[in-house]
Amino acid sequence: MLAGCAGGSADTDAAPTAAASAAPSSSAPSTSEPGESAAVVPQGEPATVAADLAAPWSVAAVGDAVLVSERDTGDIREIFGDTTRVIGTVPGVVFGGEGGLLGIAADGDDGLFVSSTGPDGNRVQRFDVSGTPGALALGDAETLLDGIPSARTHNGGRIAIGPDGMLYVTTGDASVPDLAQDRDSLAGKILRMTPEGAVPDDNPFPGSLVYSYGHRNPQGIAWAEDGTLFASEFGQNTWDELNIITPGANYGWPVVEGQGGGADVVDPVQQWSTAEASPSGIAVIEGTVFIANLRGERVRAVPVADPSTATEYYVGELGRIRDVVAAPDGDLWILTSNTDGRGSGPRDGDDRLLTVAVG
Repeated sequence: MLAGCAGGSADTDAAPTAAASAAPSSSAPSTSEPGESAAVVPQGEPATVAADLAAPWSVAAVGDAVLVSERDTGDIREIFGDTTRVIGTVPGVVFGGEGGLLGIAADGDDGLFVSSTGPDGNRVQRFDVSGTPGALALGDAETLLDGIPSARTHNGGRIAIGPDGMLYVTTGDASVPDLAQDRDSLAGKILRMTPEGAVPDDNPFPGSLVYSYGHRNPQGIAWAEDGTLFASEFGQNTWDELNIITPGANYGWPVVEGQGGGADVVDPVQQWSTAEASPSGIAVIEGTVFIANLRGERVRAVPVADPSTATEYYVGELGRIRDVVAAPDGDLWILTSNTDGRGSGPRDGDDRLLTVAVG
């Protein structure tokens, strides 16, 4: 078994302008530096793991089961073998626009971290997960953090456990761009906290959960083997971004979109037009950063050793892609997003979780 978004933005637009192609296209060749893992690429066409999902947003492996969050229902759905079933519904989720049930991340084999929109803004919660694979159940919520600014657009929402054991959460600017530069606000940031929700002693700003700031709507975070943290980010109308995140750094929004921010901000290592991207979830497998693209309807593969280059796969073949995940067996999971009311509409079997070998 297993871009922009908001007013005239890429994530809210319909279909990609690029023509579909079965063969990958590459912006430049790339090689790995000595001592780094070689880049890997998808091998063949993806196979369906599960179909008929409803606006899925995030994927997590808990033990031998796979859990998927569904943005517009609040359901956590379990995939085990050939069956799917709802293990529980996150209570108090406020739906609308890009808000709802968002990112999930496993806390070992018996817990789940969840990011969602609640009555008082976006929030981070932990749930116990009990039972055996195929019969899991979602326990009660423990709220670790709430009051993160929310809106119909720009909610961020990706959540992940870092190699340091800390919990990382992306937040959007909640459609108030200036909040991204306000370090007293939790909006437009990447946050870092302990698994219990406390501020780590070694965070860059004492007493603050803020790890980096100046973000518009980051929706993907993942680490390379050497600990480098990559993040994908929706731009406004011009450039979507791939960033390398360093503690305490300013990534420029809303002063700058894309590269060229000057000495006071960190430029993205790669940028794309919003018509070709809308980058959401990302995953790192060996020496490759894989990036899901919504409006761009493609998977990008970026070599860790040369992150200014990229190769594109499945352009236009799968529709909008919300998330990519490093599967426990080393394969790449791909989560489509064609039933959320955006783009050109559902295809047969949508939405789907797919798997493809890499090598």
